[in-house]
Amino acid sequence: MIAVQERLKKIKKIAETHKEDVVSFLRDLIRLPSPSCQEEKTAKRIHDEMKKVSFDRTTLDELGSVIGEIGKGKTRVLFDSHIDTVGIGDRNAWPHDPYEGAYDGEIVYGRGASDNKAAIACMVYAGKVLKDLEEETGCTFQVIGTVMEEDCDGLAMEHYLKKAEPKPDYVVLGECTNLSIYRGHRGRMEIKVTTKGVSCHASAPKRGDNAIYKMVPIISGIEALNGQLAYDSFLGRGTVAVTKIECQTPSLNAVPDECVIYLDRRLTTGEDRETAIQEIKELPGANGSEVEILPYSERTYKGTQVESEKYFPTWVLPEDHILVQRAVQCAKDLFGEDPVVDKWVFSTNGIASMGRLSIPTIGYGPSEERFAHTVSDQVSVEHLVRSVMFYAALPFYLGK
Repeated sequence: MIAVQERLKKIKKIAETHKEDVVSFLRDLIRLPSPSCQEEKTAKRIHDEMKKVSFDRTTLDELGSVIGEIGKGKTRVLFDSHIDTVGIGDRNAWPHDPYEGAYDGEIVYGRGASDNKAAIACMVYAGKVLKDLEEETGCTFQVIGTVMEEDCDGLAMEHYLKKAEPKPDYVVLGECTNLSIYRGHRGRMEIKVTTKGVSCHASAPKRGDNAIYKMVPIISGIEALNGQLAYDSFLGRGTVAVTKIECQTPSLNAVPDECVIYLDRRLTTGEDRETAIQEIKELPGANGSEVEILPYSERTYKGTQVESEKYFPTWVLPEDHILVQRAVQCAKDLFGEDPVVDKWVFSTNGIASMGRLSIPTIGYGPSEERFAHTVSDQVSVEHLVRSVMFYAALPFYLGK
């Protein structure tokens, strides 16, 4: 126990010496806008920093995700942070320039500060701590900055993991957890529902069949369905919401012959793509409508064409799993108190690592979910430093 505490003291001391380096690096990343499929400059900046702090191996994969490794231990621990962000919306609504990386000595502000550039900055500097420590962890310490997560959760992560040899034994996600340990979240789907009608001149609507009217009972049914979905004591209830509606019509003086709605469906334990689709098909008025899962098709910044279905499975790692338990012990030893063990409200790359590929996965990240995708996007320096400490210490609890 004395040896463990001495090592942790060293990790904490070294992490503190790199506080301003982490802040500076994060501010640089914020200054590089990186919407999905446009992450090239950010990926190269991270790659350069990995080399600067002496990662043993660095590369960019064919989708453009940036990967760095330290050590050659038997146990492989992959730390993931996506490097793309959502847009900024109304720039005038921001209290700080979203791409300045404003810093008041305690908090860094800007798009991606919380979701999820803070985590990649911390992971890279956790690698620096390990290099400075000069002590074998028993692990191969891997960091990946994944692309396109905001567009299509898990796509780039799954691409990397399927090709990785050997595959990681554990995955740690850097998505915001407020320094808690998260072990799962609900799945999600993006669903499209289409009703068809017959167009006619709007002066005589009875001559046609209005596709919007045919959609009305379906929308009412979806609103009612939201309160009847499955419930799980840990993940909570499944949800469904209409998020967009559009129609096809020859003009504003014509009856629409097609109406389309889009649904955000969150899936709790026991729900999957088949049950979710069937629930919509069985709604009043849905007979004859088309219900489908939206596809995803884009080119990465490297020009690679990628395609996927917008179904992202639910996943939960049991609380008694060794990865959860050792992460809890690591945080307790570092900070002197038991960490909260919880779940995300939103979705993460864990849908690939754990949900599809069954690689044990947890989350530990700086900042809070409530700041993600908002004009208050921010992270505290305390969270940055503590995350560096945790990421650097955890491999010692997992190595063989």
